Parts: sequence; C-alpha cells; structure tokens
Amino acid sequence: MSQKPRYAVFGNPVAHSKSPQIHQEFAKQEQVAIDYDRIYADIGGFAEAVRQFFAEGGLGANVTVPFKLDAFNFVDEHSERALAAGAVNTIIPLGNGRFRGDNSDGVGLVNDIIQAQGVAVEGKHVLLIGAGGAVRGVIPVLQTKNPASITITNRTHEKAQQVAERFGIQAVPMDELPAAHFDIIINGSSGGLSGELPAVAPAVFARCELAYDMVYGKEFEPFLHFAHTSGAAKTADGLGMLVGQAAFSYWLWRGFDPDIKSVFEYMKDL
Repeated sequence: MSQKPRYAVFGNPVAHSKSPQIHQEFAKQEQVAIDYDRIYADIGGFAEAVRQFFAEGGLGANVTVPFKLDAFNFVDEHSERALAAGAVNTIIPLGNGRFRGDNSDGVGLVNDIIQAQGVAVEGKHVLLIGAGGAVRGVIPVLQTKNPASITITNRTHEKAQQVAERFGIQAVPMDELPAAHFDIIINGSSGGLSGELPAVAPAVFARCELAYDMVYGKEFEPFLHFAHTSGAAKTADGLGMLVGQAAFSYWLWRGFDPDIKSVFEYMKDL
C-alpha cells in the first residue's frame, strides 16, 4: 500500500478529469510526493465509495458532477461557502470518522473570469444555465462581485425557480430568455457532459461578452462553438476554473498555496 499522502476526485463520468495532473503539479511546487486518483462512483453509491476511500487512508477528496449534493449530505460540518451553495466539492477528514465539506467552485470560476479572461463581473448581466451543484456553488461568489443581475435558466424550470428563491435571483424559462440582454453566459448544465446543447435561442448570445462552459475538453466544445457562431465575442472552457478551485482544495488539505498561473499554462499545453 502506498505510503504517499493519497487524494482523489469522485465523479460519474470521471475518466476525463485533469485533476490528477493539476494536483501533481501543485505537489512539485511544494516539493512533496502525493498520489491522486480518479474514482468512478455509481449513482447512489457515492457515500459508500467515499467512506471506503477514507477508511483506506485517503486524506482529501474532490467531488465533481453529479455528486456535489451527495457530498453536501455526506459531510458532518460545512464551510460558509458550502452552506451558501448547498453543494460540496472538497471533503476534508477531521478524524474520528467525521468530515468537513467546502466549496471552491465559485472562487475558481470568478478568479478565472476576472483575472484570466479579463472580463469584469461588476455591473454585468449574467445568465447561468443549469441548476445543479456546480451552478449553486458559484452564485454566492458571483454575487459578491456586484453584477447588475443574475438570471438562472434550466431544462426543468421548477429547479431553476428553487435555486432562484434560495439566492434572491431571477429564473426564466429557456424559451422565454430575452435576446441580446446578457453580457456573461455560463453553462453549468449536466447536459454539457454528453455534448447536449441547452435549448437556448441563438439570439440570446447576440451581445454576449463572454460565453463560459464550466466543463473542459474537446468532447465538450459544442456549447462554445454554438455560442461563438451565435455572436459571443469571447468563449472559454472551465480549465481555468478547475485549476483555481483545485488550488484552493490543495490549500485546504495541505496548507500550501500553489501558484495557479504556471499550472494553468502547463495544462493548456497538454
């Protein structure tokens, strides 16, 4: 059995995840050796898989779709970020079989949009597509940047309404979204993982300054292509968000604050 500190990301699917490469780069910066695995969990089997991982000596876990709400329910205590989002993407063992949940998604997303993409959030009209844990995790941090408005839309409108009520934002059905209104459009729908396009009219992108997809990789590019051809001035996938949220997770586990920019440049070339 490995004597190196062991970490992992849990998801379904998870084979595409670049988290292992990112965390290994952080470990090089810290000048330590770690193990970081991808773990596929069955739907309904998340808690059992995570419990087994920690029982075997795991020291920290990241959580990706579709388990961020499962992770919220799994942990014993929550950070303020996780409570605000109602979703957990980072699990920290506390000992005695107890766990703390945090959420680094919003920090990673907002830092990428403002710092790497060079797009201000303040005073902008933001559209969020999707109503799962990924979207819930970024709303509280977006709100701290004083956008003019945040609108949420989802294939199932009732879910969007629930999220909107929780955070005091507005929910609009996909087929009723106004044309040429949104400056920043963020896709956090689970459909992106299977290449499905959200049922959003092309005219919605007509004045879009940035179209952003929370997922990343060539197989997930249809949304960004659709956004670009529909009028979005700039597009970006979620690699920068991933590196940013991973760095925050690494700090939570190990107390070491990695340099994000060098790792993002390294990951772009892979």
